[in-house]
Amino acid sequence: VQLQASGGGLVQAGGSLRLSCAASGFTSSNYYIDWYRQAPGNQREPVAGITAGGRTNYAEPVKGRFTISRDNTKNLVLLQMNSLKPEDTAVYYCHRLTGGYWGQGTQVTVSS
Repeated sequence: VQLQASGGGLVQAGGSLRLSCAASGFTSSNYYIDWYRQAPGNQREPVAGITAGGRTNYAEPVKGRFTISRDNTKNLVLLQMNSLKPEDTAVYYCHRLTGGYWGQGTQVTVSS
């Protein structure tokens, strides 16, 4: 089981990024997958999750700006991030709840 996050980068406030979580060794659509983030000096916090049935949930700070989805043809879980703010700056990780598997993280930096 492996998860690989990608798509991070440097963007100006108000911009957008799309993160991808590539799953290998299992079919991601059969599992609850979520995204977490960790800013310097802060604890890792949940951002968004998607159930096997496609139900989604979001942390309050990102509601209305972030969208989690799946591309089952490519075994990906995506995180579309719009209207980015400097406070969204963090390392973003994807995570499979069952078994507690983590990807390696991708850096998102939002400049003001």
